[in-house]
Amino acid sequence: MIGTNFIYAVAGLMFAAFAVLSATDRGNAKRFGNAGFYALLSVSFLFGDRIGDIGNGMLVLGLVAIAGTGAMGRGARASTTPVERQVEATRRGNRLFLPALTIPATALLGTLAFAAMPRLIDPKQITLVALTSGVILALAIGYAWFRPRPATPFAEGLRLMDSVSWAAVLPQMLASLGAVFALAGVGQVVGGVAGAAIPDGSLIGAVLVYALGMAVFTMVMGNAFAAFPVMFAAVAMPLLIGRYGGDPAVIAAIGMLAGFCGTLMTPMAANFNLVPAALLDLKDKGAVIRAQVPTALPLLVVNIALLYWLGFR
Repeated sequence: MIGTNFIYAVAGLMFAAFAVLSATDRGNAKRFGNAGFYALLSVSFLFGDRIGDIGNGMLVLGLVAIAGTGAMGRGARASTTPVERQVEATRRGNRLFLPALTIPATALLGTLAFAAMPRLIDPKQITLVALTSGVILALAIGYAWFRPRPATPFAEGLRLMDSVSWAAVLPQMLASLGAVFALAGVGQVVGGVAGAAIPDGSLIGAVLVYALGMAVFTMVMGNAFAAFPVMFAAVAMPLLIGRYGGDPAVIAAIGMLAGFCGTLMTPMAANFNLVPAALLDLKDKGAVIRAQVPTALPLLVVNIALLYWLGFR
C-alpha cells in the first residue's frame, strides 16, 4: 500500500542529493556542515523506522549540534546565470508557472481520485501522496520542457534550502515538542498554576489567562496548534467551559486566533517570520516580526474582548 513509505522515500532521496551537492561545493567553506545536516535528514526519512528511538534521538542531537555550532553556510554552486534566467523568462513568459501550478492541481485531483482506491493508497495519507505525486510530475514536466542539466533542479532546491538553513526543520521540531508537552502532562501542571492564580469567581481573569496563555505558549512553541491542547486542557476545559458554562466552539475558535497573534511575534514560527527574511535577503532578520507586532497586539486585545463577549452570552 502506498503511504508514508513513498513520501519519506522521495524526501530522503532529495536530501541525499542535497548532501552530495553540498559536499562537492568547493566554493562553500562550510560545505561539510551542510552535507552532514542534509545527510542526517536523509537518513531520518529513509531509515528512521529501522534505527529505533535511540538512533533517531542521536540523529536529532546531530542536527542540533551542526545547527548550534554555526557549521552551516550558504552554498556557492551556480546552476544558471542571471542572464540565462532572464532570457528564459522573456521567452516563456507566464507559462513558466505551469510546472508550479501542476503541484496543487495534482494534489487536489489526486486527493479526490485516490479516495476511491483504499486498497492501493493509504486512506489516511491520500493528500500527502497526491501532493508528492504532484511534485514528481512537475519535476518531470520541467525536465521535458526546459531540458536542464540533470543536477540543476536539485541545485536550485539546495539554493533555497541553504537560504533558509536549519530553520527549515524548526516547525517539525516544535510540533514534536507539542506532542512531548501533551504526553508529559504539562497542561495539568499549567492548569494547577492558573487555578491558583485566578481569583475565585473571576470570569475575566480566566479569560485573560486563557487568551494570553495561548499567545505566550504559541510564542514559545512556535505553533498555535501545539499550544492549543496545553491551554485548552489547563484553562478552557476545566474553567471556561466546566465552571462558567462557556460555548466550547467559540472558546476553541477564538483561543486559536489568540494563539495566532503570538505567531506574529515570535522567531520560533520560523516558516512565517524567519524564512521570508532569509529568502528576501533582508539584513535585519527580525524585520518581519517588528512589522507585525503593532498588528498582533491590538488583535490580541480584540480577541480577548470577543472571547469574553461571545463565549458566555
